[in-house]
Amino acid sequence: MNVFWIIFSILCGILALFILISVAIYLIVFFVPNRSEKWLKSYHTPPGKIYDEYRPHMVECMKEVRAMPHKEFSIVSYDGIILKGKYYECKPGAPIELMMHGYRGCAESDLSIGVKRAFELGHNVLLVDHRSAGYSQGNIITFGVKESVDCADWVKFIINTFGSDVKIILTGISMGASTALIAAGKGLPENVVGVIADCGYTSAEDIIKKILKRIHLPIGVFYWIIKTTAKLFSGVNLDEANAFKAIANCKIPVALFHGNNDQFVPHYMSEQNYNNCNSKKHLLIVEGAGHGLCYIFNKEGYIQTIKNLKEDCGLE
Repeated sequence: MNVFWIIFSILCGILALFILISVAIYLIVFFVPNRSEKWLKSYHTPPGKIYDEYRPHMVECMKEVRAMPHKEFSIVSYDGIILKGKYYECKPGAPIELMMHGYRGCAESDLSIGVKRAFELGHNVLLVDHRSAGYSQGNIITFGVKESVDCADWVKFIINTFGSDVKIILTGISMGASTALIAAGKGLPENVVGVIADCGYTSAEDIIKKILKRIHLPIGVFYWIIKTTAKLFSGVNLDEANAFKAIANCKIPVALFHGNNDQFVPHYMSEQNYNNCNSKKHLLIVEGAGHGLCYIFNKEGYIQTIKNLKEDCGLE
């Protein structure tokens, strides 16, 4: 009897430890704490030494965009979360870029430079915070599963607000790029005429496994834990976060960008997305650019690629 209870206690301890580790992993991968007003009003740049040289420029762009005239909009997601966005008008009637940021980023920090780039091309911008980011509500990141549904809801909002003839370009960076491709692959109103996808991943599974390998953790075990806890705690099936499959169903022109020095999302993922795309498409691999730095490294090529996309979209 004593042996039984010893074994039982050991097994219970192992189970408790496994549950504790699983919850910790879930929180690390998916959970975002509430943002304070002080945090929201400060200026954030991506972590990493590769950005040190560009931080002053990034902060300056954030300050400029924050000071630009804009309207604040909000929608309620299908599951009751309030999502926030800011609209910047370059000129009335111009195409609107619906801009979506990256994993653990926010609209302002990731895409202020993008707003200035869009204005250079004569585009208006709706800059949105994903659920769990910036001024939007929520605490869970879903790698594009729920964010792609939110993207479709923002598209409906744009059409209802700006008219049935408005033209929309989905623009995303990193997770936002994959989110845009997932949304486009599901089918959207004809108002959505193109996609700009900068340094997006092929799927949540691919990028998570890539990171697990980079930090030398057992890929099979840890990805199973991550996928299972996502389903248990958030009702999210990570298999649905698959831009590679979605882009095969995309009917509108796509422009993909990636730096070949991207240490977070490898550039071959954009190449794979490009090869699986059956619509009109463009791919620019930027020499030496790190994650999210394609426009800074090759502004001329970036702008020209988008102009080529606009021709395919019938906007030029």
